[in-house]
Amino acid sequence: MNILLIGVGGALGAIARYGLTQAVTKYLSVTDYIGTLSVNIIGCFFIGIIMGIYADIKIETQLFFIIGFLGSFTTMSAFSIQTIEMFNNQNFGEAILYIFMTILFTILATYIGLSLGSLK
Repeated sequence: MNILLIGVGGALGAIARYGLTQAVTKYLSVTDYIGTLSVNIIGCFFIGIIMGIYADIKIETQLFFIIGFLGSFTTMSAFSIQTIEMFNNQNFGEAILYIFMTILFTILATYIGLSLGSLK
């Protein structure tokens, strides 16, 4: 049952990640990495909210939402390859800015989510 919860959550998270990345890229007319950055920030925010609201969260909920959905939704592997591609294309300033924004904003989003989730 645990594997099924993770698998279904992961499939839904991957679909949501793809859809949101495409929407951000298309409707805001930005590069792919801004879509990836948006997904990582939103995913970190929601993991903070969930952990803040449900400090004593059931294992089934953890498996489905945190490991499955949000684990698949956030895209650190996409972040990594996009950063390497920027370096390979000698877009050093853009790569460093992307690294900085990803680290700063995802940690900030997690903190804000956790703070809001802890308000109860």
